Amino acid sequence: MPKIITQEKTIECVRGANLRQILLQNGIDLYNGGAKVINCRGIGSCGTCAVKVDGEVSAANWRDKVRRSLPPHSPTRDLRLACQTQVMGDVTVTKFDGFWGQGSQLG
Repeated sequence: MPKIITQEKTIECVRGANLRQILLQNGIDLYNGGAKVINCRGIGSCGTCAVKVDGEVSAANWRDKVRRSLPPHSPTRDLRLACQTQVMGDVTVTKFDGFWGQGSQLG
């Protein structure tokens, strides 16, 4: 079973599990500030669940790529939308500050 390491926790999940769902089910603080209330609930349109992911995950789909190509995100930044990402192997997830997780400090 793949392992997700984030915010000093290690979480096991099934291969192919949705990263957003697993993080939220395990009490991980995925959203910053008002994004905890104002977010798209996982359809990939708001971009507030952006995280840095190191490890084996699914390729970015068109929703992920399109949303991250719009400000305040940048297609050159190494972030992914948790709601559009499937865990395929062990990963480390880092959340940054800023409403959309686009900041440079840990969130």
